[in-house]
Formats: sequence, C-alpha cells, structure tokens
Amino acid sequence: MPLDRWAIIDSTLREGEQFANAHFTTEQKIQIAKALDEFGVEYIELTSPVASPQSYEDCRTIAALPLRAKVLTHVRCHMDDARVAVETCVDGIDILFGTSSILRQFSHGKGVEQIIADAREVITFIQDHGKEVRFSSEDSFRSTEGDLLAVYRAVAGMGVNRVGIADTVGIATPRQCYALVKELREHIRCDIEFHGHNDTGCAIANSHAILEAGGTHVDTSILGIGERNGITPLGGFIARMYADDPDLVKRKYDLRRLRDLDEMIATLVTIEIPYNNFVTGRYAFHHKAGIHTKAIYLNPNSYEILDPADFGMERTIHVAHRLTGRHAIGKRAQDLGLEFGEQELKSITRHIKTLADSGPLSMDELDRILRDWVVA
Repeated sequence: MPLDRWAIIDSTLREGEQFANAHFTTEQKIQIAKALDEFGVEYIELTSPVASPQSYEDCRTIAALPLRAKVLTHVRCHMDDARVAVETCVDGIDILFGTSSILRQFSHGKGVEQIIADAREVITFIQDHGKEVRFSSEDSFRSTEGDLLAVYRAVAGMGVNRVGIADTVGIATPRQCYALVKELREHIRCDIEFHGHNDTGCAIANSHAILEAGGTHVDTSILGIGERNGITPLGGFIARMYADDPDLVKRKYDLRRLRDLDEMIATLVTIEIPYNNFVTGRYAFHHKAGIHTKAIYLNPNSYEILDPADFGMERTIHVAHRLTGRHAIGKRAQDLGLEFGEQELKSITRHIKTLADSGPLSMDELDRILRDWVVA
C-alpha cells in the first residue's frame, strides 16, 4: 500500500501525562496543544476527563481552543466514562477494552461476547452525540487472533471511525504488526490506528509496518514520553516517514517547529534531549570520519537521509582529530583563504593526525597550524 494516507494522533497530553516526571498545568497543556497544532498534527489526544476534576476542566478548555487539529479524549469502554467525555465537547472519543487473556482474567473478567455487547452500547451513545469514535483493543499482541477479529469485525460493523491496535507492553515486532493489519484488512474497511510502546525499541519500526500493511493513524508523543519507556516518538516517526517521502512530510508538517517541541517538553518534564535523538539530538547531523566528510562536501546525500535545513538544523563537520582526511583539511584551509598543493596538503594532514593522536585539537589550534604552515 502506498504510504500516502496517514495521520498523527499526538498523545503527549494523554500518554505523555503518564510519564514519570510529567505534571502539566492547564497553561502548559494549552501551550503544548497550540504548539502541536502549529506543527500540524491532525489529532491531539487528552487524558480521560474522569481521571481527576482538573483533567475534566482541562479537557473542556482545550476542546474549546480554535485549533485545526481535532481534539480527542481517551476513556474506558464504559457508559459512565462516555457520558462525561461527551460533556467536554471534544471532537472524538477513543474507547478501549482489554482483550488479552491476562487482562480479561485480572482486569475486567469479561468474555468476547460481553465486550462486544458493552462496546455496542457505548459506541451507539457516542455516535448519537455526533462524535468520532475509535474502539481499541488493549494488549492486542497478547490477545488471540480469533478474539481480536471477532471484536474488530463487530465494532467495524457498528460504524466506528477507527479501530485501534495497541502494543500495550511493547512486545510486538514489525513482522507481527504487518501480519495483523494485513489480516485485519481482509475483514474491515474502517481506518486502523496503532498505539505502540517502546519497551523493546520497536515502536517506530512497528508504526511504519502498520502503515505499510494498510493502517492509517499512528499515536505519538513528543520525545516519546509515556508510561515506562513511552511510545512512538513524534520526531522519530517524522524522520522515518521523511525518509520515505520528504516532499509529502514537508507538505503535511512544519518541520522547523520540531526542535521547539522537543525542547519545550524536555524542559517541562526536566529531562535532557538524548544526544542521539532523532533530528534534534546534539549530534544528529555531525560528521567526523574522513571518508564521510569528503562525501558530505561533495554531496550531503551520500551520508544523510535527512536534510538538516528542512528541520531548521545545521550540519557540523569535525576536522581537527586523527580520523580527519585531506579533503576536510583542504576545505578548512579554503575557508581560511589558504591554498596548498596536493602533496603539501597530504603532509599537513599527516602532521595534524600525528598531533591529534594525543587528543582532539581545537579549531583554533587547527587554524593556527594551517596559517603557520603558510608562513613556514
């Protein structure tokens, strides 16, 4: 399936609130929602309004903002929750029900027939109030396929906008994700959403596999924050999709706002942006090895699948170290207005490598060496 029809449901204000350090004030939630809307996400998902009195008020407040993104909230498949959710005036309501044997045994104790009956009542109520509705199984990948298909077929027949697949504990592999959606596409026609946890590091790959197989919506959070190791990170998902089709992603989203989003959330939850973070990590566009730097000077696509300029970032090419090459040294000399012949440049590079064996040089030291070589 061509990956040209997909949407982001950002859950920083729902899943992200479950991150250990997260406690967003109303003002901060408004700031986050507006920033996500300016970035261009299609949906913003909020914490259940039954979670706390303030959660209810915040849900109403954000639902009333003049956003382009649709505002969703996330509740149990229970009439009490659905009634409260409808009162908040959100655009859509995401309902979930545990379908794995472990959750059915230790969480709610209901069989598949009862799950379907409860779902029918709640879905009908939400639809009668003119809201989008998504029904998601919880812990999908520890549920039996027969149970999943029975539930999904039933709720799809009720006219839900989306069914959700949730890798609640981060156990799924890309192959499993692809296979489940391929099978599901044989039975339902509605949209398919994926919520993937990152406990085993597969959240981005799983999200991509879901779309390859015919899924349509992916849940993300800024910096991937959420329960335990969190979920599919917004920046990482964007990077993956950009690698497939840069022009499409640039049309859909204001990529230059990604760094601000990451920095805002890092500040609010008091963490550092990881050094190797997708796109916005400190070293995401740094090049060092001589063979790399030569190619980067000639054609950045040689070693970059992401154009830093599209994200408002800049590449850095390290020169003053023992892995450097003569092309990098020659380019630095050229930047300083210096010219060396080929043999002389090889000698200079060899000299710099020898010095740098004792430790990296500063750029000032490198520049002094180059200038002194001319004088000598």
